Amino acid sequence: MKTFQLEGKSREIAAASADQKRALKALRSNNQIPAVLYGGEKVVHFYVSLDAVRNLIYTPDIFIIDLTINGKATKAIVKDLQFHPVSDAILHIDFLEVNEKHPVVIEVPVTLEGHAEGVKAGGKLILQMRKLKVKALYNQIPEKLVINVDNLGLGKTMQVGALHFEGLELMNAKNSVVCAVQLTRAARGAQATAGK
Repeated sequence: MKTFQLEGKSREIAAASADQKRALKALRSNNQIPAVLYGGEKVVHFYVSLDAVRNLIYTPDIFIIDLTINGKATKAIVKDLQFHPVSDAILHIDFLEVNEKHPVVIEVPVTLEGHAEGVKAGGKLILQMRKLKVKALYNQIPEKLVINVDNLGLGKTMQVGALHFEGLELMNAKNSVVCAVQLTRAARGAQATAGK
């Protein structure tokens, strides 16, 4: 997995909720994003600049983050993001501290390889799940999950239950369809003509 360097500054949590809202609004107006780090000895409230996280958020890649808050370094992953419902601006980021003893759950991008039999027969290969949720130790998680589709026939699907990756536990429903070879109009026409 790729590594991303990120620096944050700790922030104080106001006692009154009105003061807290004002403080968060002031942070966001200065292109700063409030964030929380979970999973360590204590929960850490901090903020990061929008420019610093842009390449972390708006990418299909997944990262282990070398997070430094006020000089203290830790390894983390992005646990959750909150976006503004209208403007799509990032409102809040939750990070999860990781270590070599506890597994984490993270979504990993899916890549298809090979040339499906069904495509050769005139079908169209459709990727229905761009990411799969996996559980593993952070240092065993790959950058992407590569799935070979050579044996996928016309009208057939590949489900999560049929997949296996060494050292990873797939958390999606076993009957969820990852990819399928769908009949195209041309393939249907060819089948109908062949049937006559």
